[in-house]
Amino acid sequence: MKFVDEAVIDVAAGHGGAGCVSFRREKFIPFGGPNGGDGGRGGSVWAIADRNINTLIDYRYARRHEARNGEAGRGADQFGAAAADIELRMPVGTIVRDADSGETLVELLEHGQRTLLAKGGDGGFGNLHFKTSTNRAPRQKTPGWPGEARKLKLELRVLADVGLLGMPNAGKSTLIAAISNARPKIADYPFTTLHPNLGVVRVGPEKSFVVADIPGLIEGASEGAGLGHQFLRHLQRTRLLLHIVDAAPFDEGVDPVQQARAIVAELKKYDPALAAKPRWLVFNKLDMVPAEERERRVKDYVRRLRFKGPVFAISALARDGLQPLVEAIYAQVSREARGKPLPDPRFDPPPAPAADKPGDNAHA
Repeated sequence: MKFVDEAVIDVAAGHGGAGCVSFRREKFIPFGGPNGGDGGRGGSVWAIADRNINTLIDYRYARRHEARNGEAGRGADQFGAAAADIELRMPVGTIVRDADSGETLVELLEHGQRTLLAKGGDGGFGNLHFKTSTNRAPRQKTPGWPGEARKLKLELRVLADVGLLGMPNAGKSTLIAAISNARPKIADYPFTTLHPNLGVVRVGPEKSFVVADIPGLIEGASEGAGLGHQFLRHLQRTRLLLHIVDAAPFDEGVDPVQQARAIVAELKKYDPALAAKPRWLVFNKLDMVPAEERERRVKDYVRRLRFKGPVFAISALARDGLQPLVEAIYAQVSREARGKPLPDPRFDPPPAPAADKPGDNAHA
């Protein structure tokens, strides 16, 4: 299924039914009095968060959603029937905005959350409604009230605990496939990932977290270069960013340090709040580096980047060094989920395994 995370739709609630002017007409009852009923209420439009939906593809092609009008009132004290409401099921994480004013109407963050998008109009009053002791034959009625209509912009931001970012072909898809149940497309060319992928990482019984992988970023992404800038919004709700760096690029002229700096610069241009999120460095593809050079190369990269946070050295393809990384991520995510302050990574780094194993994480 094609991934769609933006859509513009028109919603219109139903109008209320008109009231009725009617009088009771029966043999031997010359003054039956008014019996015109009220009109029925128009249908409303509701949005419901559904965790079983993960894309806005349905709203890319069905742009008009209109509820029915209420029935008009009838004689013999009959009120018009109210129209049925319509419910639009949307993925959890959808933000609904008014397309004209830009006002955020609702953020659907929990499964089953229900919110009103357009209210149906109330039904009009029939002449039965205006009967009084002094006005026994009223001929007044009112039309139904119009239903609300508006143009809405839907924006999906996936809900994940951890977000992966990095240059194209840095190994993000390989990593998420190695640690989670996600099965993204993996190939040896850039921009293999064309849309975000979500994976659930199982650490232990009742211990898990969600990882989001977005298309790779390149320099100039904040101005529209590449694909990743279109999906950076999906990282804005994450608790932690994993910056994947290719420690063994195929092109000898490529400097991983310069690439890492370019990614950070693009984050700051796109959203300073996103750049301020906790970020860990993960050097990938260590299986392609001679064992005697791994520790020295990682330390040299960290020194040049002047990075003070947690640093890991892994091989996603060989699945080397992944367990310490997963355990450290879960500890960080669960700590923040409990509302505790984040530790200072300079004094409280994640646990490290024995240093004599190749591919183990290294700390600056």
